[in-house]
Amino acid sequence: MRFNVFNTRRSFKIGLALSGGAARGITHLGVVKALYEKDIRPDCISGTSIGAITGALLADGHDPEELLEIFLGKRMLSYMGITFDKVGLLKMSGLKSSLEKNLKAKKFEDLQIPLYVTCANLNSGKVEYFNNGDLVEKVVASASMPGLFSPVKIGNNLYADGGILDNLPVRPLRNKCKKIIGVHVNYTGPEDKLESAMAIVERSFHLSIGARIKETADECDLFIEPEELQNYRLMDMSRGREMFDIGYQHTKKILEKRKSGSAKL
Repeated sequence: MRFNVFNTRRSFKIGLALSGGAARGITHLGVVKALYEKDIRPDCISGTSIGAITGALLADGHDPEELLEIFLGKRMLSYMGITFDKVGLLKMSGLKSSLEKNLKAKKFEDLQIPLYVTCANLNSGKVEYFNNGDLVEKVVASASMPGLFSPVKIGNNLYADGGILDNLPVRPLRNKCKKIIGVHVNYTGPEDKLESAMAIVERSFHLSIGARIKETADECDLFIEPEELQNYRLMDMSRGREMFDIGYQHTKKILEKRKSGSAKL
């Protein structure tokens, strides 16, 4: 199936927006598993950073449990290759190779489900949502945190982690989807345990990229944000299965409380 969502008036029933959040993004897979069990399946997906990675693989037809094994089979650092250029310390060569290995689709147009990938254009200072052309380079760009990872050059511009400007990309789904499900894995409620420099850095990061989340969440028909994730570090893949289970159980509880939630979506 080939498509270009920006150039069509097609109306989708369910849109799924997946936030960034590094290792916490494994939670997305548990959420999607719970949704699938209730026969709630997205007709269009939008993702930022790890949400873009997860979204691309889901849109390619992979099952959440299958993706969990792929994610847990690699430590976060194995996705990174060392480089010493002027714009970053690490490059995402490992992630690029892994995506090329696991994605059947090479272009957005080849995916089974329409997908938007969110990137920050470092030259213009604006957010951009890609949904056509080369798939892997744009997913890698969406996951490239500035200063830590080298940005990706697309055309004449440098692109980096979309979470800088839009960490829960509901915007591409507006007016295209009858219902929108938003999954945010960076809970920013009260925090008492700030006992290290890294904890303070991570807290500051979450607060900065989450400044508009409440506003964005209000646009969702179903908003999923497990509070327990606050206890998990950004780069801690070792607890990935726990985060998967948190997403799964949290979503099941939400759907049970709605009782007829499946029908409403």
